Amino acid sequence: MGMRERQPSPSPGSAQRVMDPVGHVNLAYVEPAHLPRWLAGSRTYPLAVVSFGSPLSLPVRCPVVHLDLPQLDGPRHCEVWSTVQSVRSYQTGNFSAAVSGDVLFGSISMPEVPAALLDHTTEMAYRDIFRQIGPLGFTHLWRIWNYFPRINEEEHGLERYRRFCVGRHQALAETLPDFPSSLPAGTAVGTRSGPLQIYFLAGAHPVTHIGNPRQVDAYNYPSSYGPRSPSFARATLCRSEAAMQLFIAGTASVVGHESRHQGQPDRQARETITNLQVLIDRAECFEDVPQTQSLFKIYLRNPEHIDLVRRTLQETPLMRSSRLLFLQGDLCRKELLVEIEGLVTRD
Repeated sequence: MGMRERQPSPSPGSAQRVMDPVGHVNLAYVEPAHLPRWLAGSRTYPLAVVSFGSPLSLPVRCPVVHLDLPQLDGPRHCEVWSTVQSVRSYQTGNFSAAVSGDVLFGSISMPEVPAALLDHTTEMAYRDIFRQIGPLGFTHLWRIWNYFPRINEEEHGLERYRRFCVGRHQALAETLPDFPSSLPAGTAVGTRSGPLQIYFLAGAHPVTHIGNPRQVDAYNYPSSYGPRSPSFARATLCRSEAAMQLFIAGTASVVGHESRHQGQPDRQARETITNLQVLIDRAECFEDVPQTQSLFKIYLRNPEHIDLVRRTLQETPLMRSSRLLFLQGDLCRKELLVEIEGLVTRD
């Protein structure tokens, strides 16, 4: 079935679209009740809205992703991706996309069926993503998020996260050019319910993927972590004429390839901040410019740890100057209690 365009536009594969000026994406955390006013006054075009905990009740003219990840503090917020360039939206089956200049926001939702294991479902989802984005001209993955329930449960003798890694690796190793060096920053978090949900940013041009010298590249983990290593980079650096943006993958208390500080959420948070800062410092080696904005999502396995983790994060200048969103989610290793991802934008 072909992709159906929601709004009239030139052909999505046209040379004119590929030659549009390279822009950067904007990210904001917005209260759902304020979303119409925010969209009207922001002078940007929405690429997508991600809601947490409860579905978004307001209609918006862009892809909407709902995740069963409860927010743990303050007024409820949603994640709004936007751009200063006009947007064209597309829909086919369970795949949605919004295109603006050289960037595409895409999402896919794959219900699990009893007869199929998660590795098969994951592989089919990733292969479908490439079938959709290839004709649109967006063959470079910039950043990807993965969410599914029961992430640490065993399924036919293998943890579901490890099954997910098998399916993702199988699809990407066969479809992603220059695998594994072209792997993007990634996140994989367990939801309370729902299908396998993947959303991502892709581009018409390549970007720079960054490793952390304190950590083994995830795609080089030893076999003790599963039949296939996790297929993601620690961070992705995107440059445009307007800004430099560092997309930081889901980051936890891991040094080398081993988890640290089991049972201690505050010490795990501090170790995670150290890893985040190393990635930011590495990005500064590429270009020395002032920081303008940073937003982070903090995933906590146990809601009762929020006060301790929040106090720990506020010890660091990086987190004191950033927008933070606390969500409850299960993490890729049972012993991990805190995971943080983020976007740092520099002019």
